[in-house]
This record gives sequence, structure tokens and C-alpha cells, in this order.
Amino acid sequence: MSDATNKSNTAAPKVSFVSLGCPKALVDSERIVTRLRAEGYELSRHHQGSDLVIVNTCGFLDSAKAESLAAIGNALKENGRVIVTGCMGAEPESISSAYPDVLAITGPQQYETVVEAVHKALPPRHDPFLDLVPPEGIKLTPRHYAYLKISEGCNNRCTFCIIPRLRGDLVSRPAADILREAEKLVAAGVKELLVISQDTSAYGLDIKYAASKWRDREIRAKFIDLASALGELGVWVRLHYVYPYPHVDDVIPLMTERKVLPYLDIPFQHASPEVLKRMRRPAAQEKTLERIARWRDQCPELTLRSTFIVGFPGETDADFEMLLAWLEEAALDRVGCFKYEPVRGAAANDMGAPVPDEVKEQRWHRFMQTQQRISARKLRRKIGTRQKVIIDEVGPTVAKGRSMADAPEIDGAVYLASRRPLRVGEIATVKIERADEYDLHGAAVGF
Repeated sequence: MSDATNKSNTAAPKVSFVSLGCPKALVDSERIVTRLRAEGYELSRHHQGSDLVIVNTCGFLDSAKAESLAAIGNALKENGRVIVTGCMGAEPESISSAYPDVLAITGPQQYETVVEAVHKALPPRHDPFLDLVPPEGIKLTPRHYAYLKISEGCNNRCTFCIIPRLRGDLVSRPAADILREAEKLVAAGVKELLVISQDTSAYGLDIKYAASKWRDREIRAKFIDLASALGELGVWVRLHYVYPYPHVDDVIPLMTERKVLPYLDIPFQHASPEVLKRMRRPAAQEKTLERIARWRDQCPELTLRSTFIVGFPGETDADFEMLLAWLEEAALDRVGCFKYEPVRGAAANDMGAPVPDEVKEQRWHRFMQTQQRISARKLRRKIGTRQKVIIDEVGPTVAKGRSMADAPEIDGAVYLASRRPLRVGEIATVKIERADEYDLHGAAVGF
């Protein structure tokens, strides 16, 4: 038997993949997986039986680092051959000191370096007739929605965050590149595009909003221009991580016209001017409340999601009470809250007296109870209305989906009954019959 025949009968090298952290890291994982799949590697859901494991780590908080280290340890235990990449890779000694046996460590966004490390540890075997990759690449999310990353890095210097140190300053993609990727995803069946970056509303600032050619015209690398162009693709477009810069006002009319979803994910983080100042965040919360009121006047169905931190160093009882009062007045639809964790290298660690853990816990519970009441009140108002719902899961009697107000993984869900079988990815009209603190329940009345 010839060497060529032996080679053709050799099993494809098999790689198991672990992706931790935020959607931005998930997009990084998809790029690595797409490249490896194109080169003939087989992907596996199990470490055992794989030739290699890649762990894409998160290094934002100590708890995330602990989860990443545990994932590396588990991969080494089950497989023994591990390559580490992602945010923790920006501080390789924190990994190598715990696990000196890992094969290679690379930082975030270093796709080529990861692939080179895989080539070295596990050379590829590519058969162009069998190893076909769809033009949209390999997705780790369900087929009907996809994250669309528009930039890397961040120019902000929030004192609690080390992302700029891990991922660098803002680097925006040309608008035409983003739009061509979006077109491929839509052609492959994606019904919802989730626009992500570290600071979505700063998109294009680093390249002076340079225009690039898409279809028959030039599109500027600017937040409003990109959102408007994405709105032409005929799918749901959801905007995440939008800082409330003045030009964000310009996107509200697109939401009113349903060019993009009436949904904004804005990380306010706090309401006390003193805390915001120490965080190095915009502190004019009075104006923010006025803008929220204007946005809702223009687009009554607007959903606002945000995240907050309690127990930030130096946060007083008065600061926290101010946050609760602001939360009541803002009446945000969806809210996440985190207890402050010291992060090695973050300036915030030394910006005030540490808040005791038991106080953080008490404040977190009060915050979440307050928001739960707000959320339940707002969801009750939807009883009797008809909502467009994208189907995520189909069960024997009840399907699970999301309304325009719900992003995957982080928001609520809509549970619905239907007289006919539903398909994952289709968009149904649902009459809402009841609501709880976070979810809606109803029945499909149109498709």
C-alpha cells in the first residue's frame, strides 16, 4: 500500500474546544474553529478521545480566572494535551505556574498564533474533497442567531476594568467587511444578528470613520451608518454594549422604524456621581434619565438593559441608596448586577475603602429585589399584547423563544403553546397570557 493510500486512511486529527467568557470571546473561538475545520481538523465535544484540547479563557475577574484555571485542569486531567488562549493568556505566568505542562499559551485575538501552536502539536491532514466549510464559517451559537463583532479592544480606562490591557485599544473593522460577514450569515439562515464590541458606540473612532464600499455605495465606519445598513438585511439586529454618547440618540428613529430592534444594552454601572467619578464613567445621570425619557417618547417599545456594580471601593450607604432611587426612576427593563471583585492590576482596588463582603451581599440582594419588582411590573403590562417571538427550543407541548426585548443567555424568555409544530429559528406571533418576574407565557396566534 502506498504512502498516499496510508495518508488518505488516516483519521482526521480531532480537537476539543472550551470557550469561556463573553460573546466577544465566543466570536474569537468561532474564528479559530473555522480555520481549523477548513484545514481538516475534526471537532469533538469530548476531551477524552480527542488528540488535543484548546481552552479559550476569560481573565476579567478573579472568579472568571478561577473558572478558566479549573477548565484547564480538567482538560489536562481528561486529555493531557492542552493549548490555552484568550484573555488569561495576556498574563501567561498565571497559567504556567499552575499548569507547567500546557503545550502553548497565547493571548486574546491571536488567531494565527493559536493555529500555529495546533500545527506544531498536531499537524493537519486536509482533504479538500471532504473537509468543506460553509462560507459563513463555523458557528458555536445556534444556527438562527449569531454574534457580529465590529471592533476589538477599548479606549476607555474604567478603573475596575483591565480589558484594554488584555485586548488593547480600539481597533475597528471596516464597515464593508462587517456587512459582507453579516450577509453571509443571513444567507446561511441566521435570523438575528447581535452586534458586539467592547464599546459599540465608539465604533470607527480609531479609523476616523473611514468609508468602505459595500454593494453599490460607500458606508462610513460609524455607529449610526453601520446600524442603518444592517437594518437593510431583513433580520433582527440587536445592539449590545452601547455607551450613552450623544450620537446614540440618532439610532432611536431606526428602532421606531424597526430597522433595528428597539433594544439597547447600555452598561450604566452606577448612579452616584462620586462612584462614577472613581470608576471614570460619565457622571451626568440626571441628563441620562432625561435622555431615557426622550428615547421612550420616540420609541415606546424600547427595551433598556444594563449592568451595575455594587460594593465598589468607597461606596457608601448614601451612594447605594442613590443607586436604588435612580433604578426606580429609570425603570429599566432588564438588569444584571455584580458584586465588586478586586482584579489584579485594576486601579479601582486602591480608590477607596473596601466594602465588607457581607455588606456587598446585602446590597446585591436589595438591588435585585428592587429590580425584580420593576421587571415584574413591566412584564405584567405585556399581558394581552401580541409579541413577535423567535423560537430557540421546541418541546413536546411548549416551545421556548425570545421576544424583541430578550437577548439570548442574559434576558428572559417566552414560553408558548402552539397548535402546529414550530421550528427552531422561525418567528411567531404570540399572544401573552401571563407573566412572572422575568418570563412571559402565551400561545402562538400567527406565523
